[in-house]
Amino acid sequence: MIIGVPKEIKEHEYRVGVTPLGVKELVKDGHRIIIEKSAGAGSGFSDEDYQLAGAEISDKVKLFFDSEIIIKVKEPLSDEYNLLREGQALFTFLHLASNPELVKILLKKNISGFAYETLEVKGTLPLLKPMSEIAGKMAPFIAAFYLQKFHGGEGLLLTGAEGVSPAYVLILGAGVVGMSALKVAYGMGAQVTIINRGEEKLRQIDEMYQGNVRTLAATAENIETETLGSDVLIGAVYVTGLKTPKLISRELVSRMKKGAVIVDVSVDQGGCIATTRPATHNDPVYKVDGIVHYTVANMPGAYPRTSTLALTARTVEYIKILAKNGIENALKENPPLRTALNTFKGEIMHKAVAESIKNI
Repeated sequence: MIIGVPKEIKEHEYRVGVTPLGVKELVKDGHRIIIEKSAGAGSGFSDEDYQLAGAEISDKVKLFFDSEIIIKVKEPLSDEYNLLREGQALFTFLHLASNPELVKILLKKNISGFAYETLEVKGTLPLLKPMSEIAGKMAPFIAAFYLQKFHGGEGLLLTGAEGVSPAYVLILGAGVVGMSALKVAYGMGAQVTIINRGEEKLRQIDEMYQGNVRTLAATAENIETETLGSDVLIGAVYVTGLKTPKLISRELVSRMKKGAVIVDVSVDQGGCIATTRPATHNDPVYKVDGIVHYTVANMPGAYPRTSTLALTARTVEYIKILAKNGIENALKENPPLRTALNTFKGEIMHKAVAESIKNI
């Protein structure tokens, strides 16, 4: 199969879809790999590294035209829509629940759209997990930075100081993002409360942290009370394929402490806070009613070397299956790839994605 790996064009997105080591494995299996010039530079991989691994270096237009399957990190942007070829396959983070425009393009062009974020194995999301872990671990550090007064924050040191209490961090959701954020925030010495819908996860946290982290059920009353008391609010809610439910209303944001910081990691799926809108690494924050919002839609892109290595270590297995068997045979033989399939032959194949698009 002919596999194309274009350079990402999202602002300050330096990750790349396949590493030279991944290319070497695919070439060994007999596939032709085309890499766009400088695609891996941001992650520390040169064109020479890819050539030595057996890849061809090409421009973007020729790459899209020649390739049977496109491997990316982020969803195609509008400048790439015309490059997608009829009947092509695409394997990347798609996040279609909040992107009806891209859905229309994929359906119109009969693209076989495979999404990293919906691929499931025994109830887990192995391709989403590494990026969720990185984004979760980033969140407390980002919040600590923007709590600085000259960045619009309260002027409160997250860790506290002798005789001064640390900041109060509220985490919404105890999935991979939430647990990763909890680990770092707790390690920094913050006061941490985590709110989650499932009681079993809360019990696990109680045991892990020996009662030093407050755990609360996801009731409207708990969410409101803890939000109003928080210095940092980390949105870590994810429902596979669905647009994220809005747990924090616009009115509630307006009553938060002035200078509090919101880091909504769930922005890719629409965000769990009513005032969330996608931001970029170039312009990462904005204020609403005196509340600092950090809502960058590709947070792990800030650490592209780590992120690329973590992501591609997991994706290459499925790329090899698609390339070896072809799209239709791979779907018949590999159940996880069926869960990753969002669009196929002009139809939305993922039930949750279809439900989200219907409600937009």
